[in-house]
Amino acid sequence: MRLSFRLKKDIDFVFDHLTDMQKFVSVHPVISRIDRTGDESYLVHETLKFGLIPFSFTYPVTVEKNESDKRVVIRATVFKLTKIEMKFVLTADDDSTVIDEEIKFKSPLPVKFFMERIFRKQHGQLFENIEE
Repeated sequence: MRLSFRLKKDIDFVFDHLTDMQKFVSVHPVISRIDRTGDESYLVHETLKFGLIPFSFTYPVTVEKNESDKRVVIRATVFKLTKIEMKFVLTADDDSTVIDEEIKFKSPLPVKFFMERIFRKQHGQLFENIEE
């Protein structure tokens, strides 16, 4: 799955919000807390709503960043079954930043369609929040 966003923000500002987990949690629409568990590893606390019913869970995440290329890779394993890899490539364009995102899901469960819908909505909101 590929997504693309354009923000009227400086590339360093956007990169910082994707790599500093405290800034990331402050703009993410469904993540409530992120605890550091190692150098670039974290435990994410997330709550999704199914209708009116909230469902909270945690999962481990690693963050790899390349500051010179403005690339970020976030890998998560949800419920020990579903592996998610998100690659962000940031490019400066005049007074804006273009974010090209590639998301891969690997799971024995048939969750791809469901997950793609969630990620489109969440990441649209995430980047709107970064821009505000």
